[in-house]
Amino acid sequence: MKGFIFDENVPRQLRFQPSLPFTHVAELGRGMSDGEIWEYARLQELVIVTKDTDFSNRIMLQTPPPWVVHLRFGNMRRSEFQAFLARIWMRIEALLPHNKLVNVYLDRIEAIK
Repeated sequence: MKGFIFDENVPRQLRFQPSLPFTHVAELGRGMSDGEIWEYARLQELVIVTKDTDFSNRIMLQTPPPWVVHLRFGNMRRSEFQAFLARIWMRIEALLPHNKLVNVYLDRIEAIK
């Protein structure tokens, strides 16, 4: 695991610093398909951070890389979203890379090997 790629459905600006380098899909060019994001993350050995179910469904049939952090909670204000992620990010990172999928809910975090 060499870093993180944040999907288009996750804000570009972060109020916390992941322990590994990160990029946002928007920095790679507009209009990347899920398949292109997946392949980029696979080749670069990245963790995809997303709200998109397609990535978590796909990882269940494959082995890393990539890994997936699926944010499974509804919309919230950007400041609340940032504060929530900042509060739990270290727990998420601790579950990687030993789990291929980390599901994040408002009330719990689940890891799947």
